[in-house]
Amino acid sequence: MADAPQNEILIVTGMSGAGRSTVANALEDLGWYVVDNLPPQMLRPLMELAERAASGLPKVAAVVDVRGRGFFSELSEMVASIRGGTELRVLFLDASDAALVRRFESVRRPHPLQGDGTILDGIAAERERLLDMRDASDIVVDTSELNIHQLSTTITDLFSAEDAAAVRVTIVSFGFKYGVPADADHIADARFLPNPFWIPELRGHTGLEESVREFVLGQPGALEFIDRYAAALEPVLTGYRRENKRHATIAIGCTGGKHRSVALARELAQRLEQYPGVGVSVRNRDLGRE
Repeated sequence: MADAPQNEILIVTGMSGAGRSTVANALEDLGWYVVDNLPPQMLRPLMELAERAASGLPKVAAVVDVRGRGFFSELSEMVASIRGGTELRVLFLDASDAALVRRFESVRRPHPLQGDGTILDGIAAERERLLDMRDASDIVVDTSELNIHQLSTTITDLFSAEDAAAVRVTIVSFGFKYGVPADADHIADARFLPNPFWIPELRGHTGLEESVREFVLGQPGALEFIDRYAAALEPVLTGYRRENKRHATIAIGCTGGKHRSVALARELAQRLEQYPGVGVSVRNRDLGRE
């Protein structure tokens, strides 16, 4: 008799205001059984329940945050004790201080840790307490520049095609002038290439269009960079599969995130998706900015 498939357990945690509710809804739409506001002490009973349910609960996501008592002192210990014996991963949602303040102010609610202080005081206290948990997470998603629809799409890209790929790679094009993506595992700089912005007939176009793509890839060193970078990433992705790291974010930046990085991201995606066991998606973070 074939062995029963192993249950998957996903812990969703991170900064308050970073989008846990949106992620929970997206996971439910993908068929995950989601438990919200779970105390860390209940993780092991939840796993035992999932095992007894067998095929009825193959994928379980637990949202754990500062609302759960004992969160900061016990979650890391609980995750460490459970790992190794089951398919358990941690998804950490992060965002910049400015984005979090803006979100709390828009809903007119205090930060759960601010007490008599300000929203920023609460954010700082939470970020300090969550530092170890963030470092120990399997997946980190920075939601600073994502609306709820974009975040849902990101979660769908990460988790919907896992059966077909051992490692899911998200390639993010971005503009350095808007900041480096906080959730990037690898960062490449496309500013060694001439900027199409200074070509009048290309300025109003993007790296998604053939005229810009041909200009960027036709520059000396462009294709050589893509070939060598893809080759350098092959053993990295092989190691990720071996270590059961199932998601990676590769960021490629140029000045504004509109021309060079977009063209190179698309070209790199075409190289990486040829590797066995690798699924690739592309997100152009700053394409719509002025």
